[in-house]
Amino acid sequence: MTLGTVASRARFRQAAPVPPPRRTFTRAELEAFRDAEVPDLLPEPGQPLRLLFVGINPGLWTAAVQTHFARPGNRFYPALLRAGIIERAIDPASGMTDEDRDYFRARGLGITNVVPRATARADELTPEEYRAGGQRLVETVERTRPGVVAVAGITAYRAAFSARRAVVGRQPEPLAGAELWVVPNPSGLNAHDTVESLAAAYAEPARAAGIL
Repeated sequence: MTLGTVASRARFRQAAPVPPPRRTFTRAELEAFRDAEVPDLLPEPGQPLRLLFVGINPGLWTAAVQTHFARPGNRFYPALLRAGIIERAIDPASGMTDEDRDYFRARGLGITNVVPRATARADELTPEEYRAGGQRLVETVERTRPGVVAVAGITAYRAAFSARRAVVGRQPEPLAGAELWVVPNPSGLNAHDTVESLAAAYAEPARAAGIL
């Protein structure tokens, strides 16, 4: 091996991108984001919205990095990858990159929340907030016209739409013209589901939307 080859390989190694370090927060830093909001992640005008995922509300970590389902331990993006809904890994803990957002939108995917206000836990939300969030979701669906809507959390869906007997799966009635599904919550606090079971559940509305 010549010195030139060694130098060339060294330059190549130096030019390789270095992943940014994962951001961390103290409890006090996260508390500063209480009641903050996170913008919906929606396709640009003219791009189709095939499947709209709906979270309950932003957590404090999500509000801090302005990226949905961002707290370490949340299984949302790993489940999407396992299901084939996305085809490359997204690590949201330090915030989605612009490239990640563009890729997500180009897949025909979007994310919103029932309630936009950030809290440490979903049980801090009031019944009035859930009901107002249900109306907000109807208006969002009317405006963005997704083919399929998937609400991630049966408890939130029941509270937002006064549907106490609703169960996970496809719902009998559409939501503002969109096929409506309720799927499990990907939070790490949901001990009933694994990445594999979440992937299987998320694949169903994705197939209905024509993504799979």
